[in-house]
Amino acid sequence: MSASFRAIGACRLFVRSACFATSVAFAFTATAADPRLSNVVPAGAKRGTEVQVTINGNSIGDAPELLFYESGITVKKIEPIKDKAGVVNANSFTATLAIAPDCMLGNHALRVRTAGGVSNMPIVFSVGALDTVEEKEPNSEFASPQAIPLNVTVAGSVQNEDVDYFVVEAKKGQRISAEVEGIRLARGFFDPYLAIMDLERFELARSDDAAVVWHDSACSVLAPADGKYVVMLRESTFSASSAYRLHIGTFPRPTAMIPAGGKPGETLEVTMLGDPAGPFKQKVTLPAKPEFLSTIFAPDEKSTAVLPQDASGVAPSPLVFRVNSLNNVVEKEPNDDRTQATACDAPIAMNGVIEKPGDVDHFQFKATKGQVFDVRVHARSIRSPLDPVLMIIRQSNGNGAGTNDDSGSQDSYLKFTAPADDTYAVQIKDMLAAGGPDYAYRVEVTPVEPSVVLTLVEKTQYIDVSMPVAKGNRGAVMLNVQRQNWGGDLALDVQGLPKGMKFETIPVAGNLPSVPVLFTAEENAPVGIAAADVIVKPTDPKAVPVEGHLRQVSMLVRGQNNRAVFTHTFQRLTTGVIEKVPFKIEVIEPKVPLVKNGSMELRVKAVREKDFKAPIAIRMLYNPPGTSSSGSSQIAEGKDEGTIQITAGGNAETKEFKIIVLATATVGGGPVETASQFATLKIGQPYFDVAFKAGATEQGKELTYVAQVTNNVAFDGKAKVQLVGLPAEATCEPVEITKDSTEAVFTVKTTAKTPAGRHKAIYCSLVLSQNGEPIAHTFGPGEIRVDAPLPPKANAKPAEVKPQAVAAAKPAVAKPLSRLEMLRQQKTPANENQK
Repeated sequence: MSASFRAIGACRLFVRSACFATSVAFAFTATAADPRLSNVVPAGAKRGTEVQVTINGNSIGDAPELLFYESGITVKKIEPIKDKAGVVNANSFTATLAIAPDCMLGNHALRVRTAGGVSNMPIVFSVGALDTVEEKEPNSEFASPQAIPLNVTVAGSVQNEDVDYFVVEAKKGQRISAEVEGIRLARGFFDPYLAIMDLERFELARSDDAAVVWHDSACSVLAPADGKYVVMLRESTFSASSAYRLHIGTFPRPTAMIPAGGKPGETLEVTMLGDPAGPFKQKVTLPAKPEFLSTIFAPDEKSTAVLPQDASGVAPSPLVFRVNSLNNVVEKEPNDDRTQATACDAPIAMNGVIEKPGDVDHFQFKATKGQVFDVRVHARSIRSPLDPVLMIIRQSNGNGAGTNDDSGSQDSYLKFTAPADDTYAVQIKDMLAAGGPDYAYRVEVTPVEPSVVLTLVEKTQYIDVSMPVAKGNRGAVMLNVQRQNWGGDLALDVQGLPKGMKFETIPVAGNLPSVPVLFTAEENAPVGIAAADVIVKPTDPKAVPVEGHLRQVSMLVRGQNNRAVFTHTFQRLTTGVIEKVPFKIEVIEPKVPLVKNGSMELRVKAVREKDFKAPIAIRMLYNPPGTSSSGSSQIAEGKDEGTIQITAGGNAETKEFKIIVLATATVGGGPVETASQFATLKIGQPYFDVAFKAGATEQGKELTYVAQVTNNVAFDGKAKVQLVGLPAEATCEPVEITKDSTEAVFTVKTTAKTPAGRHKAIYCSLVLSQNGEPIAHTFGPGEIRVDAPLPPKANAKPAEVKPQAVAAAKPAVAKPLSRLEMLRQQKTPANENQK
């Protein structure tokens, strides 16, 4: 590695498996499923060395493969851990790692493939530049610190109220730097506090939550005299325990650089800021075509990582550096007032530092009326402590043209449309008027360009999605499609899948916010793991040149209210072919439509191996727009078929949808998920429209309740119609109608116990049959009022009942009476005589 620079764009992945050199395999009585990683011990090692590590988790003892996403770490050997009786530890294994001399310093993510699955959440392994020494207790008293040389990495741990002290010797003017990896080891919410003290116990430098190292700590000082200095490390609230890697040496630890970006393939000189020895220059060469697979160092595909270094050493972790085609301009002081704004031409990248509290910086550029720019501030995204506030001001009159504080993150963004031909000032300041020598920023002013980003829909909240597929089986994921400044149709491709795995999907229409992707592994596919590139491009070759890739952000550490504290960004889908599982499923494709305001029992068939009897949970991968489905359906123990109830609302889109059902069962002590084939579900118009008339009756009496029906789709046979939602102690027999019916007439019977009142949740269930399958509709709501009988009047004579003449002719069908008509009919001559 050159002494002048180190820049990386997160290049290649590396895996270790039977297809690389020596085959690694061991026997198990049962295939372990749902592998989960916890940690790796030791948590890191020096580059240019070979180290044996123990990887711990759950259901990982049969792991034959590790996947690292960045180049520089090679897995030489994987071995199981056995007890004295020869029983393999199901939750740990050992691996021998060879770390290249030029491996990027800092944290590297890894996942594991077992015979039965691929780990969802990654863990991290740290690579350093210094020799490692172990922390040795007792070192919890200032008076008896552990003596160590400069330029080492201490591997230790803090237990709750524990404090660790280390003493080093330095010459006057020599830099003493300390940086701790605590929360970045992703062992939990560990908030370290770090200080460098003299022997009088005065803090010469201290750090708590340094932005440059996420929520870890880093500080540096120039030794004021020859002598001994104490480095103190503890948890800031004395309330958490964790392992740590503490780097102590003479290395530089700048916390920002200017400019904070450059062009692909460019060699440029940057100024490193925030080091106690003062700013220094460093040359950086950027890759011509940065390839972004996965990184903790950089937030997206337009960022890379740069390691600060000088003659005294190299920083333990890199700074974030933007990579795009923009020209750079660096602020020229004084520029606190807009009349002193640093001039430049857009598109441009404006770079500067809010150097002290209350500082305000200004740049200016010209724009014509109607010209549109994206103006985005990069501060927190490049690990600066600045909380930026962005304002755009018309230079001709001083009027504001737009302002923003936070936009989807702690950084600022404006989509700016010039209201007139003018020169516009860009103002940058800190939200709380803070400032300092490392409050760096980069404002990128670019034309509005189309973009597409793919993200994975979580199956379990806060848990990453990976894609293991068993031999001869299927798996599926949903991808969110996030378009900006463009809305055309897209074609989806997946490249770099394991051998023997293929994918299917549907056209990504311009109005689709998400898309299902189905993966299938051949019966004889070799087991293996791969990081696959998911790509979308316009289907129209004449469309705008936009290309989108997957972006998955892993929450490695979550704080209160599940706030993301430490994250890792992937641009690949982790896929793997695993060993066969004892079941698969098929959707029995429905022969009839699911109608709007209707429901359907979707049939799902299980194909089981002979001795596999466990229940299989089934659910939809996604619900077509306007529909919902049960999330708790299953194929019962020992059974071969189950159903999922799907309901369509009145707003469901009438068209054919390609659906997938997911199935989960316990295999080898853990859950295994498979998927069905793509099946067609047609959503159609209801065969009838139904309108209710209001009805009323008295407790203990009958009501003729009428629903007007209008046939929309012809069918043969009869439909069964039934009222549901009747009040207690009310009953009604179902009736039948045909396509020619105009109304359905129900006889509702009540008792003296039927609750009086207005019952507004009366629905009509209508079921007809086609192709031997039911088509279920639901209509409503209607209303039935139930009244309590009027109390009898005092001294009222019994009503005289007169015999009714029997008609000789066939009686006409009586018209249903309204409640008012029934009350009138109940009037008697006795009542009339009392008037």
